Amino acid sequence: MKINEEYIVEIEKITNEGAGIARIEGFVVFIQSTCPKDKLKIKITKVTKNFATGEIIEIIEPSKDRVTPFCPMYKVCGACQLQNIKYEKQLEIKKGITQDAMTKIANLDIKVKNTIPSPQIKNYRHKIQYPISQTKVSGRILAGYYKAKTHDIVNIKYCPIQPEICDSIIEFIREKAFDFGIHGFNEKKHTGDLRHVVIRNSADNNKNLVVLVVNATKTFDRLNDFAKAIYENFEEVTGVCINFNSKKTNVILGNKTQCLYGNDFIEEKIIDKTFKIGADTFFQINPKSAENIFSYVKDFLKNNCTSPVVLDAYAGISSFGIVVSDVCKKVVTVEEVKASCDLAKEVVKLNNIKNIEIHNEDAAEFFQKEKREFDAVILDPPRKGCTIESLKEAYRLSKNYIIFVSCNPATLARDLKLLCQMGCTVESIQPFDMFCHTYHVENVAIIKVTNKII
Repeated sequence: MKINEEYIVEIEKITNEGAGIARIEGFVVFIQSTCPKDKLKIKITKVTKNFATGEIIEIIEPSKDRVTPFCPMYKVCGACQLQNIKYEKQLEIKKGITQDAMTKIANLDIKVKNTIPSPQIKNYRHKIQYPISQTKVSGRILAGYYKAKTHDIVNIKYCPIQPEICDSIIEFIREKAFDFGIHGFNEKKHTGDLRHVVIRNSADNNKNLVVLVVNATKTFDRLNDFAKAIYENFEEVTGVCINFNSKKTNVILGNKTQCLYGNDFIEEKIIDKTFKIGADTFFQINPKSAENIFSYVKDFLKNNCTSPVVLDAYAGISSFGIVVSDVCKKVVTVEEVKASCDLAKEVVKLNNIKNIEIHNEDAAEFFQKEKREFDAVILDPPRKGCTIESLKEAYRLSKNYIIFVSCNPATLARDLKLLCQMGCTVESIQPFDMFCHTYHVENVAIIKVTNKII
């Protein structure tokens, strides 16, 4: 097999990174923008020892599950990899990605449940993070997502997976920045003013918090005037903040945020609880799908535990703890980010909740010191999963159940394998479609703690 050679192939399935898999005499070839059962004419673009990559020359016979993407930017934007596939098939693919991880990584003999769909499959994304740059010749501001596997910005004026008001706010920023002497960021030279625009939009009331991430350490008059113009031009904008990030880093937000106009938060409602979400608050980008997950966990505790005492680890603003508090005797939450804990305390007071105990501490350190046992431990770690030490401590602290929430099937499978080796039994794995039209999938694993051997 050589570069530029052409072949006729059929796509077997979609990988956990969204590429289609075909085989040529048993040799694996990855092809983007495909659908299972597509019959394609492809050209080989790269060959390695273990696999090759190819690109589509012609769709000879499209799969019955192939559809025309609803976004005009689908081919150039790297954000919605599965938009060319029927939504029902996307749900099957995500179940399959999870099942493969459980079988191949965790060695679990368990049948993954069908993926629970998102209540919204358009306009569902309520956190928007656009990198900003400007063209060399005309100096136009560019704002959008990166092309796949590059840092080249696709200038997006309409994105159907986010609320329409966000498009309007971004367009205002794109068109008016120069009027205030605000320049886009040059990543290579580390020059310019505006690095990113982050918008937090409320699914409950369509209000917006706009965060301008700037290549500076303090605000300045041009920036203040620009922030004021954004705030005054949109009644849907309840606050404009400046985040300072002058470091040479790929991390979007710096450590310091200053609110210039309005409030430094929006309010969101999940089930019957009201939350405050700030500039750097971790909160699910798809609130309606998140509500399904919260309800699932709450119902499990209600139906399987009597007045439980629950530990919510990696708690963020204690969202799980706050939602399940109604069915618990007591909830203890642990989060290392102080700003999130402070916001959680405000939310607890706002919702008049009396049975939550909030700890601002690293989860692993809290685990090691804690002597109480809990009826259930909720783990909602970052994408990289838990450390071995944290898993051991969570296992030690739980009398009955560990409820593991994960956005990464591979690290979830790895962590479940370790828990099973300790003496746990995985009772169920439920996927949720949190990130429609992408290969990402959220899972909730219910783990029974039995036969403690550590």
